Amino acid sequence: MRWRAPVVTAMLMAALGLVLVAQGGWVHAKAVLAQVLLQRAFSSALAHGEPVKPWPWADTWPVARIAISRLGVSAIVLAGSSGQALAFGPAHVEGTPDAGDPGTAVYSAHRDTHFRFLGRVGYGDEIHVTRKDGRTARFRVTATQVVRWDASGIDAAAIGRHLVLATCWPLDARTSGPERYLVHAEFVANDAASD
Repeated sequence: MRWRAPVVTAMLMAALGLVLVAQGGWVHAKAVLAQVLLQRAFSSALAHGEPVKPWPWADTWPVARIAISRLGVSAIVLAGSSGQALAFGPAHVEGTPDAGDPGTAVYSAHRDTHFRFLGRVGYGDEIHVTRKDGRTARFRVTATQVVRWDASGIDAAAIGRHLVLATCWPLDARTSGPERYLVHAEFVANDAASD
């Protein structure tokens, strides 16, 4: 009888551990699968010129694709920065212009999924943003900074054409905090429409 309590406790702890590991794995699996479905929806939107939902119950749709060729990374950007949209990919923050238009476009994503590469982005890296209208805007990274979430200093109506990629800081933290990591980039040129 004495040995049953420790064995049962150990089995319960092991089961709880498996549940937690599965939940963590599910977040990453969902992020990867979502990007496949989002890529299909974005390609369809480019071909037909209209927004396409990646799955029937989605409350968002792809609006752009960002790529950094030096790092070999790309991701589909979604309309709106709700928590649900951020679970599936980077989000185009409401109230900011489309990338390549006058002002500052802001894309935000989680540091442990779609923007986990931001720590490897360096000064001078080129970011390509293919928009939903088929135009590709090229930006060059000019700076990075860490700011409080409520004191970013980002001006959506700034003179010029800018892009900011934002995620939580520190990049390797396990819990959320008040700071954000920003990658600033300046407009270089528009390329011909492409997919």
